[in-house]
Amino acid sequence: MERDFEGRIALVTGASRGIGYQLARQLGQRGAHVIALARTVGGLEDLDDEIKAAGGQTTLVPLDLTDFEALDRLGAAIYERWKKLDIFVGNAGMLGVLSPIGHIGPKDFETVMAVNVTANWRLIRSLDPLLRQSDAGRALLLTSIQARTCSAFWGLQSISKAAVEAMARTWANESLQTAMKINLADPGPTRTGLRAKAMPGEAPESLPSPAEVAEDLLELVKPDVPETGRLYDRVSREWTQP
Repeated sequence: MERDFEGRIALVTGASRGIGYQLARQLGQRGAHVIALARTVGGLEDLDDEIKAAGGQTTLVPLDLTDFEALDRLGAAIYERWKKLDIFVGNAGMLGVLSPIGHIGPKDFETVMAVNVTANWRLIRSLDPLLRQSDAGRALLLTSIQARTCSAFWGLQSISKAAVEAMARTWANESLQTAMKINLADPGPTRTGLRAKAMPGEAPESLPSPAEVAEDLLELVKPDVPETGRLYDRVSREWTQP
């Protein structure tokens, strides 16, 4: 496998399963030192085994994204060890309940917003100075078509992902005079547990695997990517303006 991320330091959230796991695995196998963040310790340990078997290195960070103080401390810990961060992939997210907006409970709303929006904002605050220290800092936040279609009953996804898109574009516009590139990616339908929960009648074999999707998305965090503040739609394989 090509070692095109050799020497890069990469942080991936939601790295214990699905697309996040595959993004972290492929980054590690392709030379990056992967800081893998997720709640599920078992999944992180499996990831660690796979990356080490391929000659790569990981740092496991088992924590809940709603532990905001821990996210604040993460940037300081990365700075102490590496002085910089080259890649940040904000992959972790929650589906929440599928429900009319007026029927969503306050706790469900607050939990999804905490994981999908507030956690990414806290990570941006924590990691922005580190990405600025990189010769080619790259950030990629995952989003969903629901941010733009606003389909009935998908309010939690629509609202939270629309906020993520606005946050990423604002961050990109504030970073135009730096070497950083900050983009969004909509992976499209993928064979994940979250997708199965949302679409229980769908045949999983009809969807691309997380490994296939991850391979495409990794192209978006390479040092030579020129785009910033834009959205990559994996289904159409086109860059668009969100």
